[in-house]
Amino acid sequence: MPKVSEQPGAPIRHLKLKLLVLALLCAMPLGGSLSVLLTGITRVPLLAYCVASVVAFVLYAYDKQCAKSGRWRIPEKALHSVELLGGWPGALVAQQVLRHKTRKVSYLVWFWLIVAVHQAVWIDVLFLKVTFLNL
Repeated sequence: MPKVSEQPGAPIRHLKLKLLVLALLCAMPLGGSLSVLLTGITRVPLLAYCVASVVAFVLYAYDKQCAKSGRWRIPEKALHSVELLGGWPGALVAQQVLRHKTRKVSYLVWFWLIVAVHQAVWIDVLFLKVTFLNL
């Protein structure tokens, strides 16, 4: 018998805490994306985060269905590529909502490294004034 937390439709555990973590993690990328948009530099980061997050969520949902039905899965490299392109917020939401890709440590290590890279880039852009976006 599956655990209560694995049952479809079961509420997300610690929802308020997880929403707070998501908001904190998204603060710098969102703030940075809005900053470069409002200064007229580019709108690409904001669009990339939005589109890639939707794509990541859809890919996670599709992969979960493939896992349930025994079909070929989406390669982890493909999921990580979408996360690296800015889809990590959508992937993080999908992990919690769909309860997918939350247990394999090697996958999660790469996922959190991708999140850390995004945070580091925005720290550079926002606080160290690196203007690689002008290139």
